[in-house]
Amino acid sequence: MIKFIKQFFLFLTFILCTIFCATAQDIPVRTLPSEIFVTVRKAAKDTIPWKWKYGGMGNLNLSQSSLKNWAAGGDKFSLSLSTYINAFAYYRKGNHTWDTNVDFNFGYVQTSSSGARKNDDRISGTTKYGRKLDSSGKLSASFLINGRSQFFDGRKYFNKDSSKLISSFMSPGYAVVSAGLDYQPDNSLSVFASPFTTRLTVVLNKYLAAQNLYGIDGHRYKFAPGAFASINYNKNVMKNINYKGNLNLFSDYTHNPQNLDMDMSNYLNFKINKFISASYSLDLIYDDDVRLFGPLGTSPGLQVKSMIGVGFSMPFKTGYTRNTM
Repeated sequence: MIKFIKQFFLFLTFILCTIFCATAQDIPVRTLPSEIFVTVRKAAKDTIPWKWKYGGMGNLNLSQSSLKNWAAGGDKFSLSLSTYINAFAYYRKGNHTWDTNVDFNFGYVQTSSSGARKNDDRISGTTKYGRKLDSSGKLSASFLINGRSQFFDGRKYFNKDSSKLISSFMSPGYAVVSAGLDYQPDNSLSVFASPFTTRLTVVLNKYLAAQNLYGIDGHRYKFAPGAFASINYNKNVMKNINYKGNLNLFSDYTHNPQNLDMDMSNYLNFKINKFISASYSLDLIYDDDVRLFGPLGTSPGLQVKSMIGVGFSMPFKTGYTRNTM
């Protein structure tokens, strides 16, 4: 009987010790400060003062199709390739800003019925220096240089084996030099306007210059004074969806100033994952001096280019150089 009582007390002591230890281990967890459960979010890099910011992105879209004994019809083989590359560098120090953007587009398509030809070719760039005029930093006196041309020959096709040369590298090429005011209410929007602008039109190809297709009267270049306005917008409009838009307007004081020349680009990028994305671009150009259209091919017209694709996307790593002071 005594042995049973000792064993019972030992068992009871073991149970009490176990309960106590379990309770003691739970006490610190229950009494930890509530701050331990707060989610810590890393501050955006743009909130940290920087001197230089640089980066960019590149997209490559590829599509291919093959048909054999296909009753619905179509090309036996088609292959299309489109690329878009953007690079930027931004500078900030005190009242001084300097923004540079370069864009490159190239597209290629090959079909069994039409052969091989390009369907996109564009190189453009803008560099803009500004000095802030107000304490908010939204208004600046700025100096801007904008350029636009292409890399390869452009042809007007009549059929697979018949075409006509209508453009080439720096034929035409456009450069705008302008001084004016730049309004930037936030990092996504910039509105620049200037009544003091010179636009240079260059046609280096002698054959194209002689055709007088770009309003230079048989010469190789033309300077035109005028007014210039540029609107740039770049923002993530939704999660994983970025919109980049640019609108340039120019009025030639010496020739039909009421007919504004327009160059507008729109680019939507839909990020699917780190390396796969879908994109849509819409470009609109109207130049009163470009007379390639109409029934006789001698009239100006609105140029429209629309492209959509899904493919490989590679963002360039965004770099920062911080201010030392």
